[in-house]
Amino acid sequence: MKALILVDIQNDFVPGGALAVPEGDRVATVANRLMSHFDLVVATQDWHPADHMSFASQHPGRDIGEQIELNGLPQILWPDHCVEGTTGADFVAGLDTATIDHVVRKGTDRAIDSYSGFFDNAHRKSTGMADYLKSHQVNGVFIMGLATDYCVKFTALDAVDLGFETILIEDGCRGVNLKPGDVVKAIKEMQAAGVRVKDSDQI
Repeated sequence: MKALILVDIQNDFVPGGALAVPEGDRVATVANRLMSHFDLVVATQDWHPADHMSFASQHPGRDIGEQIELNGLPQILWPDHCVEGTTGADFVAGLDTATIDHVVRKGTDRAIDSYSGFFDNAHRKSTGMADYLKSHQVNGVFIMGLATDYCVKFTALDAVDLGFETILIEDGCRGVNLKPGDVVKAIKEMQAAGVRVKDSDQI
């Protein structure tokens, strides 16, 4: 069975949100068009406590975009975003959530970030998504959403490591591009790990 994984299509990641990804709102249209082609649709949702340590606001004197070390891991400091229970953490209004079979919340531990939909950034804790997919006999995943160079990339890399055939839906993603070329670099990294890249019209 093949599953569609929608990564973090949330209000704070689209224009007008706290951590807006350029053109991030456009991915919902692609998602809505594709969902009916899959037997299983899983969505991830960034779901941070208000004092999450990835927020620049928790580090006086530090700026958004700076990199620090957090519990032994490199950590980019972000604006406060996707705080649990807030409108910013909600899925975007244009996304057909009625077609989503399962939601995985991540980034819930204050002390560590969680870009991947499968694990936190240190792989200390699983979100349970792999077990859910395997319990439904899923052997291949198609991944799209926000953002290409962070949560999409790490979700795809973990999917490959876990043994899933993994396809990135490139036109269903948008990137942060904190540094110019980050999105291109991320796609090359995914391809080198074994992720196949397709556009939605090839599915």
